[in-house]
Amino acid sequence: MIKPPPSQIKPSQLSIITSLTNSTVKQLTSLRLEKFRHEHELFLVEGVRMVRDAQRAGRVPKILAVHHDQSHQPEAVSLMKGCETVISVTEEILTKITSKENPQLVVAAYEIKRQPLSSINPQAGDLFIALDRVRDPGNLGSVIRSADAAGAAGVVLIGASCDPYAPEAIRASTGSIFHVPVFEGTEADFIAVARKWPGSVVGTAAAGRVEYRNVKYEAPSLIVMGTEQSGMSAAIERACTTVVRIPIHGRAESLNLAAAAALMLYGARESGELTKGIS
Repeated sequence: MIKPPPSQIKPSQLSIITSLTNSTVKQLTSLRLEKFRHEHELFLVEGVRMVRDAQRAGRVPKILAVHHDQSHQPEAVSLMKGCETVISVTEEILTKITSKENPQLVVAAYEIKRQPLSSINPQAGDLFIALDRVRDPGNLGSVIRSADAAGAAGVVLIGASCDPYAPEAIRASTGSIFHVPVFEGTEADFIAVARKWPGSVVGTAAAGRVEYRNVKYEAPSLIVMGTEQSGMSAAIERACTTVVRIPIHGRAESLNLAAAAALMLYGARESGELTKGIS
C-alpha cells in the first residue's frame, strides 16, 4: 500500500498485498455492509469500466485496489491519478473484497455524497422520478440506470428505502450512480416538495384513472412510483397532481418496478410535452 501525494503514485512503488487481515483490505471488505458504508461514508465500485465512468464524471476514488498483474498496465495507471490510496493485490484478496469467485481486476471505494430531498432543484432538469419505499437494491440500481438513459435530472428515495450505495444497486446502475443525483427524504419531506413542485407530479397506481400515455406531462415532471406489493402510500398519492395506470394485458398482477419505471420515464420523455432534456 502507498499513500504518497496523489500525483506522484507510481506502479513501481507498489508492493503486492497478500494478507486478508491488511487494514485497507478489511476496510474495503466491510463496505459490503450498510453499517460500514455509513461509518466510512464510502461505497464500492467494481471493474475498470465503471471506475472509468466515475473518472469521466470527475470522481476520484479514495481507495483503489488493482490486481497485481494489471497494476503496470496503462489503463490501471491512468485510474490511479489523484487517488489517495492505491494497493496492488492478489485475486484472493479481490475475491475477499467482492465476495465473488471471479472478481473484477479493479475495485475502488468512493465517497458517498448524500443529498437531502430538501436540496432538490426542480429547475435542474425537466424530468425526475421518486420511489416510495423501494426495497430491492437491484431494482433501484436499474431505475437509476433508466433515469440516466431517459435524461432524468434526479432520483428521489422516499422513506425507508434500501441503500442506493449497496453493491447490488451500484452494479445494476452500471455507472449511472455517478451521473444522476440521488435525493433522500421522509414522506413528510416529499409531500412538502410535491406541494411546491412547479410542474406535474404524476403518480402510478393500478387504480389510476388514466393510462400513462394519455396524460400531459408538464415540465418539470416528477414521476412517483410505489412498491410492487402495496403501491404508494395514501398520503403520497394525495400529493400527486395526477395518478395514472400502466395497463396489464396478460395474467401478471403487476410489472417489475424497474420495468414500470422505464416505461414511465420514456412515456414522459416521448410525450412531446417535455423539452429535450439535460445534456
